[in-house]
Formats: sequence, C-alpha cells, structure tokens
Amino acid sequence: MTTDSSSRTNASTSTSAAGGISTFKGQERALRADRLGTGGLLLSVLAATAPLMVVAGVMPTTFAVMGIVGQPLLFVVLGVVLILFSIGYAEMSRHVHNAGAFYAYISRGLGGTAGAGAALVALVAYNALQIGIYGIFGFEVSGLLATYAEVEIAWWIPALVAALAVGLLGWLKIDVNARVLGVLLVIEVLLVVIFDVAALADPGTEGLSLHAFNPDTLTGAGVGTALCFCIAAFLGFEQAPVYAEETSRPHVLVPRVMFLAVGGVAVFFALSSWALTVATGPAAIVGTAQKQSAGLLFFLTESRLGGTFTDVLHVLFVTGMFAALLSFHNVVARYAFAMGREGLLPAAFGRTSGTSGAPGTGSLLQSVVAVVVVVGFAIADDKPVGDPTAPVLQLFTWFGNIGALGVIVLMAAASLSVVVFFVRRGAAGAQAWRLVTSALAGLALLVIAGYTVKDFEVLVGAGPDSSLSWILPGIIGLALAAGLVLGLVLRARAPEKHARIGLGNEAFQLDKAASS
Repeated sequence: MTTDSSSRTNASTSTSAAGGISTFKGQERALRADRLGTGGLLLSVLAATAPLMVVAGVMPTTFAVMGIVGQPLLFVVLGVVLILFSIGYAEMSRHVHNAGAFYAYISRGLGGTAGAGAALVALVAYNALQIGIYGIFGFEVSGLLATYAEVEIAWWIPALVAALAVGLLGWLKIDVNARVLGVLLVIEVLLVVIFDVAALADPGTEGLSLHAFNPDTLTGAGVGTALCFCIAAFLGFEQAPVYAEETSRPHVLVPRVMFLAVGGVAVFFALSSWALTVATGPAAIVGTAQKQSAGLLFFLTESRLGGTFTDVLHVLFVTGMFAALLSFHNVVARYAFAMGREGLLPAAFGRTSGTSGAPGTGSLLQSVVAVVVVVGFAIADDKPVGDPTAPVLQLFTWFGNIGALGVIVLMAAASLSVVVFFVRRGAAGAQAWRLVTSALAGLALLVIAGYTVKDFEVLVGAGPDSSLSWILPGIIGLALAAGLVLGLVLRARAPEKHARIGLGNEAFQLDKAASS
C-alpha cells in the first residue's frame, strides 16, 4: 500500500470495534464495515455459483461430453475435497481480514512475491469467469426475445446492456446488491428443487435408481476432465473472505458462510444431478444429454411440470446468470481495490467511492474490460442471429475454463500457504489436524489442475492439435509470471510496499505508528 507522509500526517485515526483494526475517519482506503451479516454474505457468495446455470448447463455438458454417469458421486467427492480445503482456509480467515483474500493469504504464508503473483492470477481468473458468462447470457436473452416477443437481436446487444447494468450496480452499496442477488437466488433454487421432487416422484424406466452413486461409474478416461467441469460449479464459495472487511465479525461469519456454502452446494448439486439420472434412467442419461445438450433440463421439466413452469425456468436461467455476473463483478472490484491499496495497482484503485463506500475504480475497471472483450467478440461474430456457435459459446467456454484453472491454482497455493503460515508461527502442533487437511486438499487440487491443463482442448472444444490447448491456459501462466516479476521489482526497488503486500487494512496501523 502506498501512503505519502503528508497524507499520514493529516489523516485522523480511530480504532474500529471489529477486531481493533485501525481505520481513518473519512478516508477512502477502507471498505465500509458492518454492511453484511450471515445472510447477506451467504447470498452474495452463493449467487456466484449460479445454481440453475450449473444444473441446466454444466451438468448436461458433463454427461454428454464425458459420458460419466456418476456425476452425483463426483459432486460428493469434490464436496469432501473442498471441505478439507475450507478447514484450513477458514482458520486462516480468523487471522487475515483482507479484500484480497487468496493473494493476501498466500502472501502471509509464502511471502510478498508469491502474493503478488497470486494477485495477478486472481484478477485475471475472476475477470475471465465474469466475462465468459456474458456470451451465454446474451445468447439466452436473444433467444427469449425471439421466442416470446418475436424480436431478433444479436447476442452482444443484451450482453452489453447487462455489462452496463452490472457496472452501475457495482457503484451501489453491497447490501443493495445482496438483496438483488438473494431474491434471484432463492427463486431459482426453489424451481430446481421442484424439478428434483418431480423427477423423483415420476422416475424413468429404471425407477429410483442409486446407480449414479456407484463408484464403478467413475471409471474411464473422462473422469479427470469431468472433475474439471464439476469443480467449476463450486466456484464462488471461496469468495467469502473477500467481503471480510465489510462484516462486523469476520472471524465468525466468514468461516460459517464458507462451510454453509460448500456443504449446501455439494448436497444441492449431488441431488440435482442424481434427479437428472432418475428422470431419464441412468442407462439413458448420457444419450439423452447428447441429444438435448443444454436443453436437457427444460426437456425434462416440459413433460413433468408443463410449459408454463419451463418458460419461467428459462427466465430464471437468465436472471441467475445476471446474479452470477454481479457477484463476480463485486469480487473483481474488491481484488482491484486491495491491490491498489497495497501498491500492486495504481493508488486510484485503492480508494472507495464517497457515497456508497464501494470500490468504485475497481468496479469501473472490471466493466471496461468486460465491454472491450464483448465488443471484440461481437466484431468477430459473422454468424446469423440465433446461431449458438462461435464466438458466443467460445466466449463462455474459453473464458470460463481460463477462470476455473486460475482459481484451482489459487486454492492449491492457498492450501500450501496455510501450512507454512502456521508452521512459521510455531502453531504446527496446535493446528496439526488443520494442516493435514490443507495438505490433502492441496494435493487433490494440484491433481485436478494437472488434468485441467492436460485436457484443456476437450474443455474448450478444440482439436488435439489446436494452439488453444496451450494459449488459453498460458494466460494464467503469463499472469503468474507477470505478478512474480512485479513482486521481485517491488522487493528490490520499494521494499516498504513489498512488505505490506497482503496486510490490507492492518497496514493502517503501520501508518499510524509512523506518524506518531
């Protein structure tokens, strides 16, 4: 974080009641505290998982492309891995309260240079996850307008409108955003649950079969790639620490929300994917998914719950994606804020807007990047309106998998940093079981990251000889390398900035001490 001597001298200080963290009265380098409780934080985090998008998009793709019937069991396995990860991650959140979350944790354990590398990876990964959704969002809205209003527009028009709307909401207070996210999330989860109940009440020819939970269904070459698809469905739970500075009791609320999110998502997705296999019959799920593609869920609801329910589900599919866009936008803005506050981005990013206390400059950055990318794909689009081929789905698959790879790498590094952090503090004995769970989770995540890179051409639908198989994952590698170089430069030329990487709001105490 950069703060000149005059600003330190002129700023008046006070001590927050939350954990004794020092802040500056009227200053713009601290996110507004006490704005999120358990409910608001949980809804903000869960919105990024976009449950309906997963059930309607990720699950059919995994069944169809990978031919893995045991997808429900995969969600259970990944739920266990992520619970193991969350044990150490949650304990770390009790010691580190920083909107930079991943990179703050990694810098505390592995040093400022590693933290700088993680910061760039996080910024790129979450930007990619958010921007990728605009492709499928624009296509779905365009399809709805053509179906119900008989109006044909190109996919990029609703995508750009959504980008502007998300950017505007990014300037508002997080409690407003939480209400928007919460309403959309509750409705779409309720509709999926209704389908689950209907599928179990009216099963396919094989009845209420539990075959999808049989370990024998996880044999074959597609299991590793299926893990990559399925772990992407969980992304969002790890965002809870990003909002730590905006809660009154981060040491209590952040761990609570993470465990609720991971456990709830694992159970919800396992049951919903099982319901899909029950509705078609385990023997028919792969073939039906290949035939219906992303229309699988809607095909199954049409026969069981009728056309009106299916129409509402289509609309909620779109609103759920909008909720995910807004959630990822907020996370990117807060990462940019944390990086600006600590000198990894220009200082302007480390200031909040005076009216809402939101990280306005980071919000603007994310919106500009999103608009530029969407415009670029729109210019490259030579397909007729309504054609779901490139670049609409390329935007979704390319950027979605780039982002997923980045977050998997960050989780693996965070697991290692948890171990190193507590060992260096002399707490290895007291935290022994947490260190073991972190190490196990880190190894599992490294395996998944390896499969992701190895099978990247499958994930993005490219051929085995396509340059995309190394260019796209190379973006994460490039971000990591650039971050590490930035960290090394800061360590050599501005050691005071390097020393503050990952300190976040706690660095204000250093300013106060220096000015006294």
